[in-house]
Amino acid sequence: MPNNPQLLAQFIQAHQPLVVITGAGCSSASGIPTYRDEDGTWQRSTPIQHQDFVSKPESRQRYWARSLAGWPVVASAQPNATHVALKALEDQRLCSLVVTQNVDRLHQRSGQQAVIDLHGRLDRVHCLDCHHEVSRDDMQTRLMEENPHMPTSTTRLAPDGDADVAENLINKILVPDCDHCGGVLKPAVVFYGGSVPKRVVSRVFDRIDQASGVLVIGSSLMVFSSFRFCRHAARSGLPIAIVNAGKTRADDLATLKLDTDCEMTLPTAVQMLVNK
Repeated sequence: MPNNPQLLAQFIQAHQPLVVITGAGCSSASGIPTYRDEDGTWQRSTPIQHQDFVSKPESRQRYWARSLAGWPVVASAQPNATHVALKALEDQRLCSLVVTQNVDRLHQRSGQQAVIDLHGRLDRVHCLDCHHEVSRDDMQTRLMEENPHMPTSTTRLAPDGDADVAENLINKILVPDCDHCGGVLKPAVVFYGGSVPKRVVSRVFDRIDQASGVLVIGSSLMVFSSFRFCRHAARSGLPIAIVNAGKTRADDLATLKLDTDCEMTLPTAVQMLVNK
């Protein structure tokens, strides 16, 4: 079903309080691209794997070279109408929790309070050895100081904050070590092949069990870390609404599926509810 804000508003009103699951489509209007096309197909090269980053210096060089160019765009991104609409749902007590697959912290920048960053947060960096943590801005300063030859801007950003960089520059980058112990620094995000902490997963399951419905915004749900929550909701008999341009892994579980960009539907639906 295409764009129909009234149906979405009716779903929200009938099944609140909701747990909301958001994905990359929620941030696309803020200038951060999505991972997949409307068929759910991955649009870029294979994403970095957790074990490769941990064990291979060349993988860390590739990640930080691309992140050096891509971070300024993510750091300056602003919440869009979808984030604002979700904040309004929280204010109206129609939404009890947002579970986001995004690592950009745009929900929090909009003022949203009840948010779980399922895959971590890109604005923090931690040491894998001593667990000391620094801001991503501080890491950017160190990367720039040690690599004045590297580009610090990009014309093609990836969803996870990295960007295209010439291959001949990647193996020249000097990657800073932890300034406390000399260990490996990693962004505080869950890479592919990594695991979401069990305590986080359990917390989401608990909140779904307390909710009256689930709303998915801007996600294909192709990764199991988010799809399992929809499967759990369906097994518990909870209604599920999905607003996403293109197919999702949970289409057959949905009570309502709107095949449209979320910024075309959710803000209008929320406005209908706020103005009642």
